Formats: sequence, structure tokens, C-alpha cells
Amino acid sequence: MFELPPRVLFGAAYYHEYQPYERLKDDLDLMAEARFTVIRVGESVWSTWEPENGRFDLDWLQPVLDGAHERGISVILGTPTYAVPPWLARQYPEIAGESRTGERIGWGARQEVDFTHPAFRFHAERVIRKIVARYADHPAVIGYQVDNEPGPHLLHNHGVFQRFVDELRARYGDVETLNREWGLVYWSHRLSTWADLWTPDGNAQPQYDLAWRRFQARLVTEFIAWQADIVREYARPGQFVTTCISYDRQGVEDDRLTERLDVTAGNPYYTMQDALELPDPGVDGQDWTTNGTWALYRSADRMYSSRQEQFLVTETNAQAISYPWNNRPAYDGQWRQAAWALISRGASMIEYWHWHTLHFGTETYWGGILPHNGRPGRVYRELATLGTELEKAGDLTAALTPDADVAFLYDGPSKWALQAQPPLALADGGANGRSYETVFDAFYRGAFDAGLQTRILHPGQLSTAVLPEVLVAPAFYAADDETLDRLRAYAEAGGHLIVGPRTGYGDTEARARTEAQPGRLAEAAGVTYDEFSNLGTPLPVTGTESLPLPPEACALHWADGLQPQGAEELATYDHPHFGRWPTATTHRHGAGRITYVGTVPDPAFARAVFEWAAPAAWRPAHPSVTATSATARDGRRVRFLHNWSWEAVSVAVPTSLRNALTDEVYPAAVPLGPWDVKILTEDETKG
Repeated sequence: MFELPPRVLFGAAYYHEYQPYERLKDDLDLMAEARFTVIRVGESVWSTWEPENGRFDLDWLQPVLDGAHERGISVILGTPTYAVPPWLARQYPEIAGESRTGERIGWGARQEVDFTHPAFRFHAERVIRKIVARYADHPAVIGYQVDNEPGPHLLHNHGVFQRFVDELRARYGDVETLNREWGLVYWSHRLSTWADLWTPDGNAQPQYDLAWRRFQARLVTEFIAWQADIVREYARPGQFVTTCISYDRQGVEDDRLTERLDVTAGNPYYTMQDALELPDPGVDGQDWTTNGTWALYRSADRMYSSRQEQFLVTETNAQAISYPWNNRPAYDGQWRQAAWALISRGASMIEYWHWHTLHFGTETYWGGILPHNGRPGRVYRELATLGTELEKAGDLTAALTPDADVAFLYDGPSKWALQAQPPLALADGGANGRSYETVFDAFYRGAFDAGLQTRILHPGQLSTAVLPEVLVAPAFYAADDETLDRLRAYAEAGGHLIVGPRTGYGDTEARARTEAQPGRLAEAAGVTYDEFSNLGTPLPVTGTESLPLPPEACALHWADGLQPQGAEELATYDHPHFGRWPTATTHRHGAGRITYVGTVPDPAFARAVFEWAAPAAWRPAHPSVTATSATARDGRRVRFLHNWSWEAVSVAVPTSLRNALTDEVYPAAVPLGPWDVKILTEDETKG
């Protein structure tokens, strides 16, 4: 049974095989001086493990593991299946993945293969067994990472499609049922036999698309579980199995993916320098790297959400992490800030990508802890300071359970459904393929700006979670009846449910519901609507006595034509046409209430909504300061104060606090320097 380590693990991915000259001892000595406790190795070099078909070279890693163990550094061993060797692609061209039916993905990057193909599986299993059997008993190895960042492609190979058809047959039974459930009467798509099912390349039917996306995610989940099961045949008791999740990958359904793993692990990359400043400078655009301090916290909360427990950071920024034309390494202090922010939300390992900046290859300018010259510089010195702090903190900050003032419902199938039929438009009028994220992020950022701490939940986790007083369901579009009923029951039992656009509009097949919108919630919410509109420009929004709004508050992108059926109006559009409808309403339901926000709120509007919904939460007065809190394994309370700005500040606090790293006591206020963070506990000597 895997248990989290007694302190936060700290280290980097280390590729001795990439070094331009022999420097293993120097590297490991520098790591030890920086208080490293873990390195990740071996996941990227199948062609080194197996230079030719059936000829293995397994001994090259031994000196790395031995040297790490001698210095008290643990090792996470990776399986190299995400980067196949050229001999495998050459000898078995049939394993190439297809991005469209019959169109192979060219070999030359990584993850180009159909990982369901028997030939690939045979060779992948063989190399996994060879590597893990060779090193499972090494005392340095504490766990395994199977594959890496799975799910970048939707595979269209013949065997994959035929398996999809088989799964549909098993689920629906016959084509008439499929015709009815998918509405295939439309555009003459009725099937007379399973052989009539068309390939997904030119598909325009949203029900088909959602089934295809769910199927692709199941393939990824199955592949990772298959590897994990192989590794567990060799793993010692106490060793964990995980994978490194890139949460924006199109084939990932993270709550399902992590069910068969021992712990969640992933790579929260973020934009540094001015993008981390608070108040937010207005940096926009989220992708595999996030932009904005609020989005860094959202990444951490998403990782915690996968299993509703602590997680490992297998990769995050060392220097600039992007392309050669985007070099923005952190300002002094920001590495510490980001690491402690992730830890405050449940990270039990901080591992950087990577130790030594590469001298060749695609990622030549994806900077490591050491620069190209291999000599310790500013990055190394700052991270060494962080290592000393983590050593000092010890078991206090390992395996924290973060606090939550508000919970958010996150649903992968709804995201996929709103990619197929995006409700929001881009500035140029084109489809916003990130419509789900745009809605979700607007509400999440509002809670963050209001100083609230967030717990993100997947629909299947609602029944077992302890929910805070506020629960938000934005864009829950491909919604099942059971979850909608559970949301309604939450409000009836005394919770405050906040509903955003598109929630309850579709069912699990992404079919528009026939009942009054929002589906299964309209009566309880005291509001309905039968029309909606895109907004070409931001619309000013006027608040009420119940919900005062700042003058800059606006509605973005979308407007539901809300018709109150007993609900109180909270805000209205300042517009000659849209002004006939409220922007937001609230309605008592049982012991609680349901608030409906019928637009994508801008930051000012969203913040006001959450300050109204959760007025009791303590918020630092200074706009550049964030406050988060958590419970340690032994029940101790831990607080984190961050100053995301160039200006030194003093933060008034509600109780006397003690610096966990220096023992300094702050009776009434905590000083924070520029880009500073302090880790605090309750002052037990007070009184």
C-alpha cells in the first residue's frame, strides 16, 4: 500500500544519457547540496534501453541509481513507451497512428503510434518487463511513471474504429436503438446495419462525436492501466505507480485515468514574470501552459480533483518552458512562490523539468535548472533555497489537505460536447473551441479574486465528497439526471448552488433537453429561459441592493434570456434589448438557494458574485496578497501568505501566527517582501 512520504519530495527529471560529457558525480553532488530528495529517470529513451529489436542495454542506468542512493536521493523510474525507437517504426509500419482514417502520423516526434496495436503492445510489454525487472529491487526506486503525458491524439486506425463499433453494439444492442438515441433520422443518417456506421473523419453529428471522445479517453485509461498492472508484477511493497498527466490533452479523462493508479501526478506549467502579478495584469489565453496566478491555483485544484487527494508534480517550470521565441524565466522569488502555492493545494512532490538544459533536440531552449554551460546560476541558487525550506518544513507541509470555501463541478464529457458544438464565439466570429473552459474559468477566477479557496469535483465524486456551503456548476452540458438531481438536493439541504450557462441544457448524449431550461433545475431555481444570444461586445451590468456591482462589471460572450418564475433579480443588462432580462437571479429552495448567472461574467462581475455568496471568508485587504490554508496529516493548521507583486506589504491577520521556517511570531500582521511567501502556523504560545 503506497503512503505519501514524510516530507514533500523535491527534485527534477534527470537525463544522464543526454549530457554532453561525463558529469554524473558533479550533478548528483549539486543535487544533494540543493537538498534534492528525488529524481525521475529513463522514460524518454526506449532506443537506449533497446537499441535493436530484442537487444537490450539495461546497465547504463545503474551508476545513476547507485549514486542517487548514496546521497539519499530517491528515484522514480519511467517506462519509455511514449517515444518508440526508429527500428520499431521501420520494422512495424502498421503500428503508426492515424490522425484521420488512412492518414498515418509521420514518425519523427513522439507518441505517433497506435498504442492499441498488438505489435506495439508486444514490444512495449517486453521492454517494460526488462527495465522494471532489472531495477525493481534497487533501494533508490520508490515508484514508477508509466508512459508520459498520454492522450495527445484521437486515433482513427482501422482496428480502433472496429473496436468502437463493437462497443456501440454492446452498449445499444441494435442499430434501431442507436438510431433513436443519436437522432440519426436527421440528414438521412439512419443505419440499417452496423456496417453502415461511417468513420469519424467527416462526422458532423454531436452524439457520435461525444461517443467517440468518450471511447478515445477509455482507450487511454485502459493503456495506462495495462502498463500499471505489468509494473505491479515486479514492484516492491510501498512503491507507487503513476503517470505524468498533461491535463489539456484531448484523450485524457483524468478522474477515470487515475482510478487504476496509486497517486495522481502531472505537469502544471505556467507563464512566469508579469503574468503572475496581482492585481491581474489581464494576461489571457489558457493552454498547456496557464496564464495568471489564478490559473496556477486552478491547475493545482484540478490535480487534486482527480482522486480527491494529494498529488505529485512530476514536471514544472525550471527556466523558460516554451519555444525558442518565448523566453521568460521567473523573477526572483517566483519559483518559491509557485512551489509553495502548489504545496498549499495538496502537492506532495515538486519536481522540475529538468536538471540540465539540453544541447540538442526539439527542447534545446526549454530551460533546466542548470543552463547550457552546466554551471549553477540564479535558478539553481533559488531552488536550493527552496530545498532548504522544504527540509526545514519537514512533515508539516507533506500531504496537506487544502481548505475549500467553494466547490466547482468539472465535467470532461461536457467539455468535449462543447468542443463539438461551441456556444461561444471568438473575437473574429469563429468558433471558440475552448467554450467550456471559458465559462468554467470565468467562475473559477471570480472565486479566486474574491479570496476563496476551491475544491474541484467530478460528477461521480459528488456523492462521497463533503461539500462546502457554495457549489458552482458552470457549463455542465452533457448532464445526467442523477447528478442534476443531486445538485438540486444539495440546495434543498441548505447549500448555495450557483449555476452557469449551458448547465442542464443537454443530456448524456448531448441532446438538447425537452423540459424547461435549465433542465431538472428550472422549478427549484425559480427561473427559466427559451432563448439565448451571443454577445459581440461586453455589456455593462447593473447590480441591485442584494448584489451591488462595481461600475466596470460586464457580461461577456453570452446571454440567456432569463424569465424569473419566483426568483429574485440580482443584476440586469444595461442595454435596450437585453435589459428586458435579468443577468442573474437567486431563489430560495428548501433550506438553501439556487443562483443562476446567465452569462459569462467578467472578473469584476464574477468577483462580486462570490463576495456576495461567501461573505464570511477571511480575505487579506491588500490586492496583491493571497491567503490559503490547509490541514497537515497530524491535524496542525497551516497558512500560506503570498505577495504577488514588486511592493513590500504588511498583512493584518486575524490571529497570532508563527513562521514555520524561522519561528518568528507575528502577533497582528505579517510582513511580506516583493514576490514573497510565508508558511505559517497558529502561535500556540499566545495567551
